[in-house]
Amino acid sequence: MSVPVLYHPAYKTYTFGPEHPFSPRRLEMLTALLEALGYPVGASSLQPATREDILMVHAERLVRRVEGCSVGEVAADAEHYGLGTADTPIFPGMDEATRWLVGGTLEAARMILRGEAQEVLQLGGGLHHAQYDRSSGFCVYNDLSVAIRHLTRSGLRVAYLDIDVHHGDGVQWIHYDEAEVLTLSFHESGRYLFPGTGAIYEIGKGAGLGRKLNVPLEPFTQDESYLEVFEAVLEPALAWFRPDVMVIQCGADAHFLDPLADLVLSTQAYQKLFLRMREYVREFSGGKAVYTLGGGYSLDATTRIWAMLYLLLQGHPLPDRLPEAWRQHWEGQLHKALTPTLHDALDAVPEIPRRPEIVRHNWGQVVRLLELVKPYWT
Repeated sequence: MSVPVLYHPAYKTYTFGPEHPFSPRRLEMLTALLEALGYPVGASSLQPATREDILMVHAERLVRRVEGCSVGEVAADAEHYGLGTADTPIFPGMDEATRWLVGGTLEAARMILRGEAQEVLQLGGGLHHAQYDRSSGFCVYNDLSVAIRHLTRSGLRVAYLDIDVHHGDGVQWIHYDEAEVLTLSFHESGRYLFPGTGAIYEIGKGAGLGRKLNVPLEPFTQDESYLEVFEAVLEPALAWFRPDVMVIQCGADAHFLDPLADLVLSTQAYQKLFLRMREYVREFSGGKAVYTLGGGYSLDATTRIWAMLYLLLQGHPLPDRLPEAWRQHWEGQLHKALTPTLHDALDAVPEIPRRPEIVRHNWGQVVRLLELVKPYWT
């Protein structure tokens, strides 16, 4: 049975300018690649999220300022709300552009609630840094938290899984004291990388205590160590929490080609991650999950990883080589060579010094985290 895919050309209006790394070109390349492979993605019947939808998780004062920025009325305190910064520049129509992405992720949640689908792939969204009253880190509004809040208000328990290389801070803090939301983030340590949070001691408060889990990884973590800690934390957490549905942010920026971070995963690791997370969805959340995109700033790696996610969810075979016409077109557009195969060459991953030390450190984080949360898993 195929997994419904949500996409709309309006997603490409979410753009901070031609030099910004969070570029709609990622979606252009992805949809063009899927079409070249014989799997064209048409426009879904979607609507942008309403203002009321956004206010489920965001402060009205933030929404007013985003709306003002959208029409050129920039408040004097816009930067206080994360708007007009180098990370999150102002652009015309930014309120509606973001609401389109939120609307897609929210519709995915609604499809599951209506019983129309078990799993849904949203080819957009993943704006996990946006806070209750602040835009942040390329993220104006938080589509993930809007979808999660809609699911929990409908009585469901939600496990949120984030494999973006950056800590899923916005989702964590918005739901920090909520018992019905388990968050799990696997990311490069905030000691070295934006947003500087996601330590193992951030385990929630109040009713959410023990239900917010972070695995901060050492720079230059490779496939084996990442997969080891992923399974060691995720499996027991899901087995204990038993969610009704999972919401999964599939950022592609932990790949070794990504220019904004220092984890060194291969596409082979991503394939294993996608297959394993789907096994967990079937085992622990009744087969129900929303998958979104997220970060990913190597156009070469990100396009291949998200195409792989699409193909695996649909049960399509993974091609060896990518279509030559697609590759030549985009090499001409980007003025750089692209990897000709879906997977990385085995000798492409750089050699990493201190590897045993990195593996030991990452495993130590797992041990300490599980010791911290165990008293609350009753």
